[in-house]
Amino acid sequence: MKILFASDIHGYPFAVERLEEHIVSFQPDRIVLLGDLLDESSPEAVPELLNRHAGIMTAVQGNCDYPRALSRLQFPVFPEYTTLTADGHVFFLTHGHFWSPRNPPPFGTGDILCSGHTHIPMAERTSYGMVAFNPGSLALPRRDYPESFGLYENNTLSVLSLEDASPITTLSL
Repeated sequence: MKILFASDIHGYPFAVERLEEHIVSFQPDRIVLLGDLLDESSPEAVPELLNRHAGIMTAVQGNCDYPRALSRLQFPVFPEYTTLTADGHVFFLTHGHFWSPRNPPPFGTGDILCSGHTHIPMAERTSYGMVAFNPGSLALPRRDYPESFGLYENNTLSVLSLEDASPITTLSL
């Protein structure tokens, strides 16, 4: 299975337009949005672009998402977390303002905690046996990282540059 991850769009249309190019290129089976998707002033182009992929979209709500803005989306947005199973891995999907690598959810070792919130890319094994994965931010990166998104394919997690899909970090599972 191929899963494309994005987080912290914050309603920026240029970020979703660039992501659309990678969706076309990678042809993912599933797209996961890890929160902070829209704000109340987001241009209509942002939900329109995201809604193109409603059939393969899984999303969780971020701390900056407002229900009225999210109502423009044509796919469910889970309020705190959800899970996704692929290739024998359990992905715990959350924004990161509650569950995070510093405050992990109560589930088994070997599972993958996918979160955004910090705007900092990450793909690493934790000391408590979990994998922490953060695709960074599509629109507002921090710590001199570029705008980025994530990809799971062939038992490998990667954070890729939004500009050219070059790898920022990669972890084999």
